[in-house]
Amino acid sequence: MRTAPLDAATLEACISAAVAAPSFYNTQPWRFRLDPVTVALEVRAAPERGLRHADPVGRALHLSAGAAVFNLRIATAHFGWAPVVRLLPDPEDPGVLASLRLSEAAQRHTAGHRPDLYAMIWRRHSSRFPFSSRTLAPSIRTELTEAAQTEGATLAFPRATETARLLRVATEAEHRSRADPDRAVESRRWIHRDRDDPSDLGIPQAALGPQDAREQLPMRDFTAQRHPERLPAQPFESLPVVALLTTEHDRRSDWLRAGQALEHILLVATAHDVRASLLHQPMEWPDLRREVSPVPDLTGHAQMLIRLGYGPQGPATPRRAPDQVG
Repeated sequence: MRTAPLDAATLEACISAAVAAPSFYNTQPWRFRLDPVTVALEVRAAPERGLRHADPVGRALHLSAGAAVFNLRIATAHFGWAPVVRLLPDPEDPGVLASLRLSEAAQRHTAGHRPDLYAMIWRRHSSRFPFSSRTLAPSIRTELTEAAQTEGATLAFPRATETARLLRVATEAEHRSRADPDRAVESRRWIHRDRDDPSDLGIPQAALGPQDAREQLPMRDFTAQRHPERLPAQPFESLPVVALLTTEHDRRSDWLRAGQALEHILLVATAHDVRASLLHQPMEWPDLRREVSPVPDLTGHAQMLIRLGYGPQGPATPRRAPDQVG
C-alpha cells in the first residue's frame, strides 16, 4: 500500500489528534516538532505549563505527554504511516520526551489497535457527572485490560472492598489538596468562570459536573472552595467501577508508557460508549500513592485511578490550535 504524503494538511490533522489527548488540569504541557530530513515527529515537554505544587516531579506531565504520543501513533497510522516510537531518545536533551519516526512500509493499524480508535480521539471527553447502575460487561473489562497490557502497563478492577479503600485514600488526598493554600491557588488558576472565556487552556466551570447530591465520590473540586461539609465535592453513583493503572517500574519512561496506556484505555472505553473520569488526587501525595498500590514497591507503581461507567458525555474542553504547539 502506498502511504499518503505528510503534507501540511496531514501534519495538522496528526497534531490536532495529539493535542486532543487528556492532560492534567488541561494544561496541555507539550510541544511538537517535525524533522523534515528524518520524517520524525518530536514530542517535547512544555515545563512552563507544568504544575509546581500538584506535580513537582513532572510525573503527570509525562502521563499527559504519553497520551499525546498514543494519539499521534493512531493518527499517523490512520494516514498510512508506521510510527516507530522512541521514548526519551536524547539523553543530552531531557525535554525531548518521545520521537516518532514515520516509515512508509506500513499496513494500517498494525500495532494491535482497534481500527476505529482514530475516530474515538474526537469523541473522547472526561465525564465528571453521575453514572448509572449499569454494570460493565466482562468482555469490555477484558478489552480494557488488554489495551493496558499492549502498552506495557497493568489495569486491575479491584473488588468492592478494595474499591472502597481506594476511594477513602482518594478522599484523604482531596482533603489535603483543598487544605493546601498553594495547591488551592494553583488549582483555581486553571478554571474558566465565564462560559465565553476564549482561553484554550484549563477547564471550563461547566465541565466540573454537579455540586450536590446524596451520594458522593471524591472527585476533584478544582475550584478549591473551603467548605469541608461539602467534601467530597461532587456527587456520583454509590457503587462505582474504579480501575487501577500500574506500571512495574516508576521511571520517566514508565510514566510515558502509562500515559499511552491510559489513552488507549480511554479510547477503547469511548468505542463502547463507556464514560470515564480520572481520580488523580492520591498520585499527588507520595505516601498516599504508595497506599494505592496493591503491595507497594512489589506489585507495581500506581499511576492512575480511572472511574468508568455509563452516563452523560462530558463537555469538550478547549484545545490549542496546531500552529500554537510548535
